[in-house]
Amino acid sequence: MLRIYKTNCEALRELSLASLEKGAWLSLTAPDADELTAVADLTGVPLDALKAALDEEERSRVEIEDNYILVITNVPTLRDSYSYDTLPLGIVLTKDHFITVCLESHQVLEEFAAEGPRSFSTYKKTRFLFQILYKSALLYLKYLKQINRRTDEIERDLRQSVKNQEIFQLLELQKGLTYFTASLRSNGIVLERLLRLRSNKELQHLIALYEEDEDLLEDVIIENKQAIEMVEMYSHVLSGMMGAFTSIISNNLNLVLKFLAAVTILLAIPTMVASFWGMNVDGLPFSGENGFLAVVLIAVAAAVISAYGLWRRGLL
Repeated sequence: MLRIYKTNCEALRELSLASLEKGAWLSLTAPDADELTAVADLTGVPLDALKAALDEEERSRVEIEDNYILVITNVPTLRDSYSYDTLPLGIVLTKDHFITVCLESHQVLEEFAAEGPRSFSTYKKTRFLFQILYKSALLYLKYLKQINRRTDEIERDLRQSVKNQEIFQLLELQKGLTYFTASLRSNGIVLERLLRLRSNKELQHLIALYEEDEDLLEDVIIENKQAIEMVEMYSHVLSGMMGAFTSIISNNLNLVLKFLAAVTILLAIPTMVASFWGMNVDGLPFSGENGFLAVVLIAVAAAVISAYGLWRRGLL
């Protein structure tokens, strides 16, 4: 899907491809071949550059050419309650246009389209780029806090659990942290390279770095480094929890089995007593009129004595 936006002082206008203007933002979300070809023809950006972000395994990088700069960054995404992943987002800066390419609709871009000109300007391409990177870094931090909260919830459940469901949830969270680690490190390399572009005068027509833009980029770098530190810390915590709670589940299962074994013993003793008096032989005591009551009392007494012995040994 292709949507074209342009900001002015009052509103965010949506344009058509036929009425494309300078300073417009072309947002490509899961584009088809016709949309990619049309954007390539109108902006002069090669198809290969536009298709780069459509590869799920594409790593973050910066590609500088004479008429455009391609920035690929990985943004975080939430698949379900415990499944976190990253998604490549391609950002292309040309002299006249700002282009984003993504495999699917993403929260970072949707927020800009919803907020309108009060949050960004399609004319200020460099600042818009850094604002996208900043929102992406903040989203990483938000998801990392969610992972920490969900880890605490799973920990509470695991204290009494003998099932594997919570372990599988921890595995999903650990996998998401692994994706975050790789993406944040590659994003950090991209940010450092963008910071070095401020001294390149030849690229001023594509990416002009003003003092406010440099401050914003430095904020993005700080947030990205904080996210890297957090994801490393949470990864170590999760790794330790996985081993600890596997042992806890095994121990909880052993406690259940121990209790069941003790109950089996208690049930076996009255059954054994009753079996003796159920034999079809002569000479058994208490075979008179009150024999049934006497056998029941003997069985109960034997069960109580056995229960006391098991309790003293910590089996009950």
